[in-house]
Amino acid sequence: MAQAQGFGRRYLKAFCKGFFVAVPVTVTFLDRVACVARVEGASMQPSLNPGGRQTSDVVLLNHWSIRNYDVQRGDIVSLVNRDLGNNSFPTGKTCRIMGLGREKHFTM
Repeated sequence: MAQAQGFGRRYLKAFCKGFFVAVPVTVTFLDRVACVARVEGASMQPSLNPGGRQTSDVVLLNHWSIRNYDVQRGDIVSLVNRDLGNNSFPTGKTCRIMGLGREKHFTM
C-alpha cells in the first residue's frame, strides 16, 4: 500500500511540474507568436467561407508579421477587440489590405 501512495504522489508531482511549465509557455505563445481565430460571414468570400457556407473558417493569426510591420497588399488581417463584454470569445473584424501608407487611392 505504501508503494501505491508513492506511485501516485510521483505522478501528481510530475503532472504539476508539467502543468506549471506548459501553461505559461502556451499563454506566451498565443499572446506573442500566433493564435487561432474564427472567421464568420460572407465578407471574405471566396478566400474564406467559400460557397456561402454557414459554418466558420478557422485561421492562424501571425503576430510576428504585424510586430515587424511586414504587411503587404493583399494580406488578410484581423483587428481584435479584446473587451469580451457578454461574449466568451474576443470579437473583431477581418479584412484584406488594399493599400499601404503614402499611397493614393481613388474610388470610381
